[in-house]
Amino acid sequence: MGLDDKISNAAEEGKGKGKEEAGEATGNDSLEAEGKKDQAKANLKQAGENVKDAFK
Repeated sequence: MGLDDKISNAAEEGKGKGKEEAGEATGNDSLEAEGKKDQAKANLKQAGENVKDAFK
């Protein structure tokens, strides 16, 4: 299940990066902030996965 979570986190991070870039390109600060939030959330989840892996 760990690999699936890592893939999901990477996809979520990519989606967030896309939102951020779209927000920058269109001048939409809200979309840009949402993208950054999505990336931070994915990175936090990934850090949790790394901690789990360290204890295995």
